[in-house]
Amino acid sequence: MPTLSSNDSLSGWIAGQSEIAASSLLAAISATHLTKERRGFGQTIRPARGSILASTSIGSWDPDPDYFFHWQRDSAVAVDALRHLICGGPHAEEAIVHCRNFIAFSDTLNQLDGSQFLNEAGDFRKNVEPFFLQYVRDDSDLLRIRGDRVLGEPRFNPDTTLDISKWNRPQHDGPALRALALMRHWGIGAFNAADLGLMRKLILADLNFLACHWREPSYDIWEEELGAHYCTLLLQFAALADGALWVRRADVDALETAQSFCVAAKDIALSLDGFWSDIKGHYVSRCNVANGAGGKDLDFAVILGVLHAARTAGAHSVLDFKVVATLLRLEDFFAQAYPINRMRPENRGPAMGRYAGDSYFSGGAYYFSTLGAAEYYYALAEAIAAGTGFPEIAKDEAFLLRLGLPGGGRALSPEGERRRIFAALMKRGDQYMATVAAFTPASGELSEQFDQKTGAQTSAKTLTWSYAAFITAAARRKAALQCAASHPLQGVSPA
Repeated sequence: MPTLSSNDSLSGWIAGQSEIAASSLLAAISATHLTKERRGFGQTIRPARGSILASTSIGSWDPDPDYFFHWQRDSAVAVDALRHLICGGPHAEEAIVHCRNFIAFSDTLNQLDGSQFLNEAGDFRKNVEPFFLQYVRDDSDLLRIRGDRVLGEPRFNPDTTLDISKWNRPQHDGPALRALALMRHWGIGAFNAADLGLMRKLILADLNFLACHWREPSYDIWEEELGAHYCTLLLQFAALADGALWVRRADVDALETAQSFCVAAKDIALSLDGFWSDIKGHYVSRCNVANGAGGKDLDFAVILGVLHAARTAGAHSVLDFKVVATLLRLEDFFAQAYPINRMRPENRGPAMGRYAGDSYFSGGAYYFSTLGAAEYYYALAEAIAAGTGFPEIAKDEAFLLRLGLPGGGRALSPEGERRRIFAALMKRGDQYMATVAAFTPASGELSEQFDQKTGAQTSAKTLTWSYAAFITAAARRKAALQCAASHPLQGVSPA
């Protein structure tokens, strides 16, 4: 497996991989030069401008999966990562154009209607091969796509047509992630009045959908179980809470709308508290799931939800020690469960997966999970540098021991202790980055998984979500170092 040579620094590898990740992310957007022949379904798919492919690799479950779709979730994660390219670097102009096209593309998707599709498509099943008819959605299912229900669709063909294949629906994390991403783009000053007008339309559509439907069961981010899910609910809470503030800034005449978002957000917050288990010592990932699979209570989806919700303090933020406890339990599990973790060097963190008993492809480590762990520690380091949450972290002996700080540094001055904890958090984040580096080939390509026994890449090749996760983790690392330099931690660098 590739490793960093003694002449390479982790920072140098991150810089080089950042360019690869940026180029690969951008390549998945508006990939109008690609064509997907989905012969079994009688379809020829050519992506439209603004679509974002979950993977640019054209697979047909042979064995690579068919990810030639515009997923609501994956595309929103990608657009959130685009923000970092817009705010600095050589890809800013291209990223702005792609984001602008994404907004227009998304508005087109919001207008799709199942009844209109059936009227225009006629007997579309005559083009479907007999074996594949069992995988085609019923007319009654397609007819349910009307009005805001289109927002519950997990994915679309990237040519702006409905996905006709059977899939687990509805999924409600996509509208929340998209609203959060676009609200974060709103204030960076990169878009003109027309762009902002269309962006405003999308954000309000997503927020109104969430306010109306958050109580309804939906499938989790892994698209496997129908019920109430911590990650989805947290994202909905964050979108509505931020949306209430955004509405007041963007539309002073919509105070009643802002209030409705506030009420829904407060109700969701109350429901989130019920996901903590004193007995298990972590946030459970879901509840009210019929015939749920064993092992999924402890799920990295909880951490991903916290990262994307981006609460700055309090419950369900990176500073919430119930979340920290959940991450530590996940670390302990994967450190023992994956053979590639058992004899790892001291400078690496454990490769992270999804949950116990995962059987999808290799059931192995995911790049976006391992990068998510890195981003979590960098986010904590940034909070320490800024002086946020320091007393809480400083008094948690168990967590400090996990960071390699016996005694909690209590013999040091408060400022010395802060420096020590900051350096330890950065070191821990870098250990996870080093793991990603170790299992990334020289080409820089990031698949969906790497095998838990061999480290070989598995599942979808060139996964857009993996590149987006790298960009956000690297951006958080940079932000933490910049925060330390501008606060009383000058001169501190990762250990």
